Amino acid sequence: MPTPSDVATAYREGLDAKEKAALLSWLGFTTTFAAVRAITYSIRDGRGPFRNLSVGGAHLHHYMWGIGMLAGVGAVAVRGEADAERHPVVGLTYGAGLALIVDEFALLLDLQDVYWAKQGRVSVDLGIGLVAGGGTVFAGIPMLRRLRHDRRP
Repeated sequence: MPTPSDVATAYREGLDAKEKAALLSWLGFTTTFAAVRAITYSIRDGRGPFRNLSVGGAHLHHYMWGIGMLAGVGAVAVRGEADAERHPVVGLTYGAGLALIVDEFALLLDLQDVYWAKQGRVSVDLGIGLVAGGGTVFAGIPMLRRLRHDRRP
């Protein structure tokens, strides 16, 4: 079993800048999507410290924060220096912002508010969760190969 130090070395030395950005983007997406699902279910069930955020009686959906995050990443891509573009926070922010948007995509398209329709919600959650996990694994393959290579005698 690789140690945390092995994983850190494989990340640092086994991935180029684009591979690191892809892995961090998928990690940001997967982690944010899972956290948002947990938080929204807890809000719906009335458990935990989280509550819906409203201003003037209007509910602020979390896709708004995702759009803002992607706008920030876009500004860095258009105007940022190369070092800023490859900063780990940029990849994480892109993935997290995208997850916030994808989670409420039906609302963005002005479709019926089916966000909590039981028959569709579980399958959507499961499908997006599997895609997020799969993308993270595939983005991490170069690092996993490095870990396997380093462990060989």
